[in-house]
Amino acid sequence: MRTCGAIFDAASLRNQLAEIETRIADPSVWSDQTRSQQLMRQRRRLESELAKDTELARRAGDIGAYFELAREGEAVGDDLKKEIDGLRDLAEKLETETMLSGENDARNAIVTIHPGAGGTESQDWADMLLRMYLRWAERQGFPVEMNEYQAAEEAGIKSATFTVTGDYAYGLLTSEIGVHRLVRISPFDQQSRRHTSFASVFVSPEIDDSIAIEIKPEEIRVDTYRSGGKGGQHVNTTDSAVRITHFPTGIVVACQNERSQHKNRDKAMKILRSKLYEYELEKKREATQKVEDSKLGIDFGSQIRSYVLHPYRLVKDHRTKLEVGDVDRVLDGDLTPFIRAYLLARRNQK
Repeated sequence: MRTCGAIFDAASLRNQLAEIETRIADPSVWSDQTRSQQLMRQRRRLESELAKDTELARRAGDIGAYFELAREGEAVGDDLKKEIDGLRDLAEKLETETMLSGENDARNAIVTIHPGAGGTESQDWADMLLRMYLRWAERQGFPVEMNEYQAAEEAGIKSATFTVTGDYAYGLLTSEIGVHRLVRISPFDQQSRRHTSFASVFVSPEIDDSIAIEIKPEEIRVDTYRSGGKGGQHVNTTDSAVRITHFPTGIVVACQNERSQHKNRDKAMKILRSKLYEYELEKKREATQKVEDSKLGIDFGSQIRSYVLHPYRLVKDHRTKLEVGDVDRVLDGDLTPFIRAYLLARRNQK
């Protein structure tokens, strides 16, 4: 289809898929679990892109048919507008994917949220951000696995780490790295005063065994503790949770969602490897990458986005200058305008 050519090269995709199918048909591939998983992921991605090409062709064909009916005098204005809006939304989504060409953009994402200065107010804000990202993942059809959840004493959370599984999850969520600021009338202030709260969001790509990350035993400390917060009865009443501290970098990871200490330790090590990989990437980006600098303090002047609930209602991204007045919709997970604006700005900067 000519109108899809700028986004897809369908012939090239089919050739790549045929090559992947040939490799999968080789029985020796399945003796290497890492390699076989990579091939399956590549096949799913190619099949998804070909399906999108077919969908673009179908929608364009439907619009052409509606124009023909309109020329014959049929009242199809509402249906035509609906089809055009749907095609525009799909084209924008596909254009967004074309901007995700980084080495790790197609990977799953490991997201960590920490409250900043502000006590209970900031802890509650961190919990609101957690819900926002869980709703965003649900809107995208991305499964989420909660790796670690530490509830705060009065309200909110002390920290949370979760994995978002889906095509380009990491590439999309890189737009969220940094400090998020909330301004509202605090429900925890008896005098109903306005408060400003901060929480930080860190995102790492989930890496597999094909990427070698050396972790020396003497460089880490492994602690076990009793899980708290969300989880089943067994999870909450045994010392199965695991926390790993990496001394050279100061990175701390934890996992508590599995029943056994052994499984939690394996998952925590996987998260640590991913965070160390992102840490090394960040060191390489420091000279030129300012908008994704995740080492800023969780404080005034370092926020990437502000969410104002009082005295007016507005969400503003300080990097792209995008402003959205429907705060409730954003907090319910509609982050697409901000993600798209960030990716466009990053592309233009390059």
